[in-house]
Amino acid sequence: MNVRFEMETRPKTGIVVGAGSRGNGYPWYAKEYPDQLQIIGVCEPRDFQRNRTVKAFDIAEKNAFKDWKDAADLERFADCVIICTPDRLHKEPAIAFAKKGYHILLEKPMAVTEADCREIVATCKENNVILSVCHVLRYIPWVKKVKEIIDSGAIGDVVNINHTEPVGFWHFAHSFVRGNWHKESGSSFSLLAKCCHDVDLICYWMSGRKCERVSSFGHLSHFHSGDKPKDAADRCLDCPAHVETTCPYSAKKLYLGFVKTGHIGWPVSVICDTPDIENVTQALRDGPTAMILLTDTAIVSVKYRSYCRRKLNHEHAPAHLFDPEDTGRMRGMASTQGIV
Repeated sequence: MNVRFEMETRPKTGIVVGAGSRGNGYPWYAKEYPDQLQIIGVCEPRDFQRNRTVKAFDIAEKNAFKDWKDAADLERFADCVIICTPDRLHKEPAIAFAKKGYHILLEKPMAVTEADCREIVATCKENNVILSVCHVLRYIPWVKKVKEIIDSGAIGDVVNINHTEPVGFWHFAHSFVRGNWHKESGSSFSLLAKCCHDVDLICYWMSGRKCERVSSFGHLSHFHSGDKPKDAADRCLDCPAHVETTCPYSAKKLYLGFVKTGHIGWPVSVICDTPDIENVTQALRDGPTAMILLTDTAIVSVKYRSYCRRKLNHEHAPAHLFDPEDTGRMRGMASTQGIV
């Protein structure tokens, strides 16, 4: 879309739609760089999160909405909206605000179906507004440098890219077994939620080359009832000591351990409003700590025209799940005149 903001010196104004852990990051950027961005509205159904954002960033009460539809019904009062709702709730606000003339900054994944993605794009084109999806890896200096090297032909033609994203065992348990993405019907599958960044990154490197074939497979290798530890209870707080103290996935150790050392940010801040010993304990007692069945290993292979083949490994297999930390994305690139 050939759409650009008007060339003005004033900071752009935005409305945050969904003031959770991710959505709350944008107002902090605006607070640090007020000459670039000002957050003047917030839409958030949970009272605590909405009121916290209003107070922290001096947002007028009239611009604080429990339902984003109330904001979309008004005449446009900001330049853009920053949509940070759960994955399955991206399409409706994106379309509604685009029709009102707002530029759209849409958190990843763009949507959970191809049809929804196409409808969002079509609506933004029809209303001549910018649609930007938050695939931030493209803007990392070394990523841009790799793109420059590929496009220059300095390493010849790319033949193969092997890209793996390991996820720390505790991170996977927090987000994809117990957390917001624990069930596909309520969010999206882990490959889309966690690795759309990685697919986009490789598409960016390979831009201009036509994709000919895509295949994908996955399986559940660990997170099922058959691997439940002997004597384990349904909740970590109820597990006998000999089980809980030796379990790497103990929610008691993870969340209460963070709080006891003074860490009250992510991931603790996601499970309750006020992260202290009492509230975290209550969240562990009442929250979604039961394991559910979901894929923990997924692989995508993509063949491009010419002789380039891409393979993206998104593995939550035990070799990666038991990593003590999120070890960071790993990738290798083979070309006709070198390797990266």
